Amino acid sequence: MKLPEDPMMLYSFINMKLRDCYSSLDALCDDMSVDKAEIIRRLKAVGFEYSPERNRFW
Repeated sequence: MKLPEDPMMLYSFINMKLRDCYSSLDALCDDMSVDKAEIIRRLKAVGFEYSPERNRFW
């Protein structure tokens, strides 16, 4: 799946999917066949970090 290029759109899209469909970032990445490290890198570059306890980027 092609993820949004814009960092804010990516942030919103990933958090929506985590909230509505997936119990973890690993589950999202496995199901959508996307690279977890790439998502983390792209969102960290604009100041967001993944919280496994909250299952969201913030």
